[in-house]
Amino acid sequence: MINTRITELLGIEYPIIQGGMAWVATHELAAAVSEAGGLGIIAAGNAPGEYVRDEIRKLREKTDKPFGVNIMLMSPYAEDIVDIICDERVPVVTTGAGNPGRFIDRFKKLGIKVIPVVPTVSLAKRLEKLGVDAVIVEGTEAGGHIGELTTMAVVPQVRDAVKLPVIAAGGIGDSRGLVAAFALGADGVQIGTRFVCSTEAKVHEKYKEEIVKAKDRDAIVTGRSTGHPVRVLKNKLTREYLEIEKSGASSEALEGLGTGKLRLAVVDGDVENGSVMAGQIAGLVCDIKSCKDIIQDLFNGTEDVLNRLSSLKGGEDNE
Repeated sequence: MINTRITELLGIEYPIIQGGMAWVATHELAAAVSEAGGLGIIAAGNAPGEYVRDEIRKLREKTDKPFGVNIMLMSPYAEDIVDIICDERVPVVTTGAGNPGRFIDRFKKLGIKVIPVVPTVSLAKRLEKLGVDAVIVEGTEAGGHIGELTTMAVVPQVRDAVKLPVIAAGGIGDSRGLVAAFALGADGVQIGTRFVCSTEAKVHEKYKEEIVKAKDRDAIVTGRSTGHPVRVLKNKLTREYLEIEKSGASSEALEGLGTGKLRLAVVDGDVENGSVMAGQIAGLVCDIKSCKDIIQDLFNGTEDVLNRLSSLKGGEDNE
């Protein structure tokens, strides 16, 4: 049992939150992460409310451990999903793509923990005033929609600026990243890409294979000109996208090119014409294993990392 402010807040064994990845974070993956001692998350994405309700109930058939639902606040179904989360008494809500302020009081009255994803100090401070329970501070190393600041830079700045528990996200895929996140001041970590390559993730095998074979520079950013950059693995789609983006295409044209492409990759396995969202740690992912083994590996390796740090300190003492 590892005790941090996050494990105490959420009633979980390990301070690990699974990322709310659209089309990836289904009830199967979320239940497996929760059963392994972390906090599994169902991603609502752009799905209608009743789909989310069904996912919540299916998860509860697999586990009685704490879990959460991620709401993309720009979704046309966001209001319906909030209603369903309240009806179903979901323990934890994570949010992205917007400000959850108008829903916070409603969640809090039901005892639902609210943890938004933030890319900047200013947003973390604003949401603290609104009464959120913790913040997920996501660096640009993450997969999918990203900000501009790195995890290394933004996590300690948020840690200094707020009193809330801080969850680090982006660029964390092994024990070294885990220890680094805590050294930066985090109380827990959110992990996405590594869990995509789990046996329980209902993701097309070709999608997983693309991550496993990815190299260090394969996770690139598209859509900077639109103000909504996205990190994905290089393929035919990204080459086409970057070419028309460079030519000055409109945001509407770029959005049209990307519509439906994540599902094309995740569900249909078209990893050339689909959007293979993954973080920069893709180059560290070399295999596919169970969520339980992934979490155990993260913590089993921390002793070696800490021993290396201890040896550095010992070297200084001997000078």
